[in-house]
Amino acid sequence: MGAKKGGPAMTNSHRFFNNHQCKYFPCHLEVGQKEFNCLFCYCPLYPLGDQCGGVFTFTEKGVKNCMGCHLPHEPAFYDALVEQLMGK
Repeated sequence: MGAKKGGPAMTNSHRFFNNHQCKYFPCHLEVGQKEFNCLFCYCPLYPLGDQCGGVFTFTEKGVKNCMGCHLPHEPAFYDALVEQLMGK
């Protein structure tokens, strides 16, 4: 997935939602709090397994661990994530 990182903080919209009141916020510390996109709280690419395009590992029990992935939470990756979902 290609996109540039950074840029101005976004306001809540159909492309971006930030929930500072969530008890898990922020769940990925690699993303700045102003830029943290909660729109994809549960990654819609998770079911794609190792074909999701994100950063992940598998636990000893074979469970996909996405704690190191922050792509769905960065506003710059919105378009790339939607394209991946649409199979483009």
